[in-house]
Amino acid sequence: MLFSQLVYRIAARTPRNSLPSCRWILSHRRYGHQPTFRNSNENKKHLDPFSLVGDELSLISMRLRSMVVAEIHLDTMLQVPELASAAGYFFKEGVEGKKLCPTVILLMATALNVCTPELSPNVLGNTLILDLRRRQQCIAEITEMIHVASLIHDDVLDDADTRRGIGSLSSVMGNKLAILAGDLLISRAFVALASLKHTEVVSLMATALKNLVSGETMQMTATFEQCCSMECYMQKTYNKTAALVSNSCKAVAYLSGQREEVATLAFEYGKNLGLAYQLIDDILDFTGTSASLGKASLTDLRNGIITAPILFAMEEFPQLRAFINSSSDNPANVDVILEYLGKSHGIQRTTELALKHASLAAAAIDSLPETHDVDATNARTALVHITQKIITRNK
Repeated sequence: MLFSQLVYRIAARTPRNSLPSCRWILSHRRYGHQPTFRNSNENKKHLDPFSLVGDELSLISMRLRSMVVAEIHLDTMLQVPELASAAGYFFKEGVEGKKLCPTVILLMATALNVCTPELSPNVLGNTLILDLRRRQQCIAEITEMIHVASLIHDDVLDDADTRRGIGSLSSVMGNKLAILAGDLLISRAFVALASLKHTEVVSLMATALKNLVSGETMQMTATFEQCCSMECYMQKTYNKTAALVSNSCKAVAYLSGQREEVATLAFEYGKNLGLAYQLIDDILDFTGTSASLGKASLTDLRNGIITAPILFAMEEFPQLRAFINSSSDNPANVDVILEYLGKSHGIQRTTELALKHASLAAAAIDSLPETHDVDATNARTALVHITQKIITRNK
């Protein structure tokens, strides 16, 4: 799909006052890249990102269910049925979520099938290839456990009632069990991480976890003035959303034996994809429905969390600051804030910023060393396609 077609698809579902300006669309090359899709429409089905790694995703789901539930029963110190049920709450079929992080990680692993020593087609060579892939799958599993743990803990902190269209774990089983379940998932993740015996990879994933905690701490402790800063917002967004996928992408690059320049490109893809994803999430908090989001809409605004659409709206209407500062004390202010947002270019400018980061993510893939490997080429096309999918999603 051409970039212009992508813009038209966004236009079809975006309120008229929130569309990117024609001037911005025509000058998008100032961000350094235009996402491109190399394959014809007849190959689109075969290059669907989730279908390309569908079998592996199913395998990873089964391993995760086994890892977080079965092993608890085998541990004599943790023979607590309620904890086993809590730890596996979001790994049950039907509530596993989009599996975006594992999909990205597996595709990145395939996309980096370049500049590595050639293995002869013998038993040893095949064994080494399979072992590498299993280790890369392990990164996907570790990332998903940390991600789910962070969601469980977030719901406790936010007093959230729903998650992924069902009751949040904390609302169903209580805060104490939810916190323990999240902690248990993190411990299982780092046991798996230690088994890789790769110092740089362990350091990356530990950094990602530190970023998650830092992002949540920023959100809890920031002053109102800090909350009104776009720089502070972007740093918090990176910590909470983009750090995990960016460090995971870099981890699979390290496992593949890639040089630092290639690993950095993998990191940049994950970073910008995560930022674009969260920016669209911030838009959907205002434009989506509770049914489509799987959680209550306007959650951030009602919790006093200031996101990009509001930050951009405040630049146009400084008087918004007073209403936002007292929104938690006066719920009626929410309607006033929404009225100002509707009159502003907040949604439009947030869309533009998301498109910028999606474009930068695609540019990182296009900058990878040339490859003639068909699987690597298809994986790269799929990774670029994901940048389109997250921009055009409505849930």
